[in-house]
Amino acid sequence: QVQLVESGGGLVQAGGSLRLSCAASGRTASGYAMGWFRQAPGKEREFLATISWSNNKYYADSVKGRFTISRDNAKNTVYLQMNSLKPEDTAVYYCAARRTYYSGYDGMGRYDYWGQGTQVTVSS
Repeated sequence: QVQLVESGGGLVQAGGSLRLSCAASGRTASGYAMGWFRQAPGKEREFLATISWSNNKYYADSVKGRFTISRDNAKNTVYLQMNSLKPEDTAVYYCAARRTYYSGYDGMGRYDYWGQGTQVTVSS
């Protein structure tokens, strides 16, 4: 089992930045690829970015150039740096883990473990 805990959400003004963290724990936490998703009220969960254990990365077009995914394997933590935030970025942000990396998006079902989410609210 892998447990994921997100943190770093909050309220920020449009144009501001936030860095989300996702701490992984469990006997098999190492070696996993990680992803970030978000879900706004009334909308489907949206894929944002994914990163492999060896730091290969892939971004959704909607966040490319504004969001950066990174990881610190020694700390079993993955990050999402979010810059130039917009009110439409308001959502609950989730991290997820999967055993094998895929350079793209192939469905939420490919992710084996999920965190509980952290709220990000961007005011105009």
